[in-house]
Amino acid sequence: MTALDLSSPVAVVGTGTMGQGIAQVALVAGHPVRLYDAVPGRAQEAADAIGARLDRLVEKDRLAAADRDAARARLRPAADLADLADCFLVVEAVLERLDVKQQLLRELEDVVEDDCLLATNTSSLSVTAIGGALRNPGRFVGLHFFNPAPLLPLVEVVSGFATDVTSATRAYETARAWGKTPVACADTPGFIVNRIARPFYAEAFAVYEAQAADPATIDAILRESGGFRMGAFELTDLIGQDVNESVTHSVWQAFFQDVRFTPSLAQRRLVESGRHGRKTGQGWYDYGEAAERPEPHTAEKAQAPAYVVVEGDLGPASELLALIREAGIQIREDEEDHGTRLVLPSGGQLVLADGQTSVEFRDVVYFDLALDYRRATRIALSASQDTAPATVAEATGLFQALGKDVSVIGTCPA
Repeated sequence: MTALDLSSPVAVVGTGTMGQGIAQVALVAGHPVRLYDAVPGRAQEAADAIGARLDRLVEKDRLAAADRDAARARLRPAADLADLADCFLVVEAVLERLDVKQQLLRELEDVVEDDCLLATNTSSLSVTAIGGALRNPGRFVGLHFFNPAPLLPLVEVVSGFATDVTSATRAYETARAWGKTPVACADTPGFIVNRIARPFYAEAFAVYEAQAADPATIDAILRESGGFRMGAFELTDLIGQDVNESVTHSVWQAFFQDVRFTPSLAQRRLVESGRHGRKTGQGWYDYGEAAERPEPHTAEKAQAPAYVVVEGDLGPASELLALIREAGIQIREDEEDHGTRLVLPSGGQLVLADGQTSVEFRDVVYFDLALDYRRATRIALSASQDTAPATVAEATGLFQALGKDVSVIGTCPA
């Protein structure tokens, strides 16, 4: 099964941020595109917004003026669902509510031809459940784009229980023809990305709720040590706290309230207060014109230890040994295997974080796992109130000697 022919009209129902983005992708690929929104005037507003973005692409030399003009000519707002009758693909990007999506699809099924592919851009609802409202669920598939759709390459092509292989293949090949990177996946809660992403947000929010660190510090650790482009707090501000929290809640419910996916109470309070992130000017961070971005907590300069004693195999942190030697700090090895740790001159222990808290052992500092210790510019340390100040200072000085900023955070349960 091949991709849709470029002469085949594509429709997008729902003209919010995602709907506009998907429409722009199909439009730039060369399709005639119809835009429909249940709110009168919204489709025209969306068409104008897409046109303005195409103008900016021309200004940046990313799109030829002639291609811009041709794309604009192919874009048409629809006044009624009946205007979508000639479309070969309809992607819905409406409110994330099962009943709303099911009702829309029932109406679409009465309008379009039998060979029209119907798709949902849902990020968390069951594709099988949505398609269950159709007389022919075999032609229904999930096409989950990521925001901003024109820029991010990944598209999850989700097959529901009743989705025909030919429908899924056509959706996959069409996404690839649009310059995207499609990935076929099963209809499981959160699909691939949102299922993987839940712990990324949940762990960060849990550290914050335990008062172990502030958002700016956690985000800096995730970027500068974890290798992520954005931390959990700034990313959810970009996505929208209301959108992100809704997906989290949906995945949590779909997994029968599995504790691993428990929503954050702190994030719920943000949503309830209307602080949805960048789009409202306030989220975890303040985006007002006069607002200053808070700085992460960074430990003051400390004296590096003259030596460290290595006990056992540091495993994924073994790369640190080469960095320690390069910094001119002596490494001594203990022939007896007492565990997996570095022992500091004060007698305190430096241990790779493994889910245990620093309150479970005496005089220990945990250091975080980094994606790449050589490239990392920041390291997180965790110490309890019972850890000796000298141990914290030596651990801090050790990593500073390796050229790393150090953030000392509080202890919290795994």
